[in-house]
Amino acid sequence: MKALVKKELGFGNLEIVDVEEPKAGKDQVKILVKYSGICGTDIHTYEGHYKVKAPVILGHEFSGEIIEVGENVTEFKPGDRVTSETTFYICGKCIYCRLGDYNLCSSRKGLGTQQNGSFAKYVIARKESIHKLPEHVDYVSAAMTEPLACAHHAVVKSTIKEGDVVVVLGPGPIGLLTAQIVKTYGATVIITGLSTDKLRLEKAKELGVDYAVNIQEEDISSIVKSLTDGYGADVVFECTGAVSAVNMGLDLLKKKGQFIQVGIFAKSEIPIDSEKIIQKEITMVGSRSQKPSDWEPALALMNEKRVNAKALVTHQFTIAQWEQAYKVIKSGEAIKVLLTPID
Repeated sequence: MKALVKKELGFGNLEIVDVEEPKAGKDQVKILVKYSGICGTDIHTYEGHYKVKAPVILGHEFSGEIIEVGENVTEFKPGDRVTSETTFYICGKCIYCRLGDYNLCSSRKGLGTQQNGSFAKYVIARKESIHKLPEHVDYVSAAMTEPLACAHHAVVKSTIKEGDVVVVLGPGPIGLLTAQIVKTYGATVIITGLSTDKLRLEKAKELGVDYAVNIQEEDISSIVKSLTDGYGADVVFECTGAVSAVNMGLDLLKKKGQFIQVGIFAKSEIPIDSEKIIQKEITMVGSRSQKPSDWEPALALMNEKRVNAKALVTHQFTIAQWEQAYKVIKSGEAIKVLLTPID
C-alpha cells in the first residue's frame, strides 16, 4: 500500500512510499482509513522540530472502518465504524498507567510517532484504544475526535461554572474546540487572535463564541474588565504556545483565577511574569494531549450536536497532495485539513 512516510529526521524527508500492507496481531484491529487529520505535531515533524522514530508513517487523528480483527478481539467486528486513541503501547505498570494517565507513561508509544500511523490506506491499532462511532458522528467529524479529546482534557482540569467569564487565547483548532466545550458549561467565552486569524475569528462567531477579539485592533483588557466588574477572567486557556500570550493571560485573570497551559512552546525556557502568579494566587496547570477518559465524552459532544468539530474542516487532500496541504496550513488559509488515502 502507499503511505506518507517520514523517512529520516530533519526538514522534509516526507515521501509517498510503497510499504507492505499490515496485518492485525492477536490483540489488534486493522482499520481502513477514511480520513486523517493533519495535526500541528505533523507539521513540526515535517519541519524537523519534533523527533519521531523514523522511518515512520505519520498521522494520528483518524476515522475508519474495521476490516480485520485479531484472534483475541471480541469487542469489535469487521464493518464497525471507529476511531482510535493515539496510544499503541504503554508499560501498564507505572503509577500513571495504573491511574489511566497513559499520556504520562514514559514508555508510551504513539501512532504516527513511534508506530506507523494513519497517513495510509490501513492502520493497525490496539483493541483497548478503539472507540465505536455513535450514530450521529460521521467519518469527517470522527477524524476530529483526537483534537477534541485534547480540548476536553484541558477543560476538565478547570472548575468552570455557569456564568463564568473564560478567555481562550488562540483561535486554532484546539482553541476553537476548547471554546465550544466551555460554552456547554454556560460560561461567557472570549477567544482571541491576530489580524492574520480573520478566518478563524469569523468561524468562532459562527460557532456561537460570545466574543471573537482581534487583539491588534481591540483592547482585550478593557473587554474583560467590562464583563467582570473589573475583576478579570475566571479562567484562561492558553492555546498558542506564545510567550506574549502567556503573560497577557496572567494579566487578564482575576485573583485566584485558573490558568491552563495547552499550547506547546518552541523553547523550553521562557520568561513568565511570575509576580502575577504569586500576587494573584493564580492556579496554573499544564494539559498534555489526552487520555482514555476523554474519548467517549468527546464523541458524545459531537453526537449530541453540542460541539461542531466538522465545521473546522476547511480543506481535504489526498496523502499524495501533502505539499498543497502544508502550504494552505502555513499560509493561514486553512483551519483544519484532512487527508484521504490513495491506492
